[in-house]
Amino acid sequence: MNRQQLIDTAKAMVVDDKGLLAMDESTPTCDKRFAKLDIPQNEETRRIYRELIVNTPGLNESISGAILYDETIRQKRNDGSSFVQALTDVGIIPGIKVDAGAKEMAAHPGEKITEGLDRLRDRLAEYVQMGARFAKWRAVITIGDGIPSRGCIEANAHALGRYAALSQEARLVPIVEPEVLMDGNHTLERCYEVTEETLRTVFQQLYMQRVMLEGMILKPNMVLPGLACPHQNSVDEVADATVACFLRAVPAAVSGVTFLSGGQSSELASARLNAMNVKFKSQVPWELSFSFARAIQQPAMGIWGGDSANVMAAQKALYHRAKCNRDARRGEYNAET
Repeated sequence: MNRQQLIDTAKAMVVDDKGLLAMDESTPTCDKRFAKLDIPQNEETRRIYRELIVNTPGLNESISGAILYDETIRQKRNDGSSFVQALTDVGIIPGIKVDAGAKEMAAHPGEKITEGLDRLRDRLAEYVQMGARFAKWRAVITIGDGIPSRGCIEANAHALGRYAALSQEARLVPIVEPEVLMDGNHTLERCYEVTEETLRTVFQQLYMQRVMLEGMILKPNMVLPGLACPHQNSVDEVADATVACFLRAVPAAVSGVTFLSGGQSSELASARLNAMNVKFKSQVPWELSFSFARAIQQPAMGIWGGDSANVMAAQKALYHRAKCNRDARRGEYNAET
């Protein structure tokens, strides 16, 4: 482990009000989104779409790092250069999703455990050779009748801790992603309780696994009511609850908090991040940033639709959503512009 290198990379991932672009959708997830738009589902079409993203002019003005998938990190542009090299050339730090996905958890109906620790040390070494400088592991916590259980929270937190320690050993900054899902009819208050319990448990495991907090990034959910909850709280209420929860549960040593969008609309994700920075930017010990996937990509994917004639228009939409979120980090987001 090179402590200073990890700290420097973590700081660079949240520098200058920039954020992360999550383009690490698994093959099934990417194909599912393509299918909804009648886009052909095959490796070459996925490569073409990802090249559209990588080649977007000015993307580095708002994006500091890009999370790739195993297929993506091995792909190349039409000119033969790797996506990793293309990103690096414009100052975007390449990273890699390393978990093997959330699977049904034995003896825990309705709950999931993320797998992928087997041979992780070897896989991390390969990704470092490919040029990756950070890694990502996602755990999912579901709110429902009688869940989440302590067993589910602790098992996922333990896996996150082991993954993070292995990543730092390999000189990769770990993005630790404990996502409390938006699915369900739970209230914002219930989400607050579960998010706080999850974060406290995760950081206890990170401490036990001797993870250096200054050399990691937290990628959490915002504190939100469930999508089916009858009462949808205001943007300011979400901002207040989220920051209050994190001040209670996230150590000050963490370099940055890069929120996931988690099924929020592009506009709401930006507005909520904006409210947090307007109200709390000078009061919190960490950078409040973004690590969005659909909230940046979805408008561009819809415009592109698999048609090469639409590439430039799609890239403009991608650039715009990325810029919106940089504006949100500054507390300057305006949905009308």
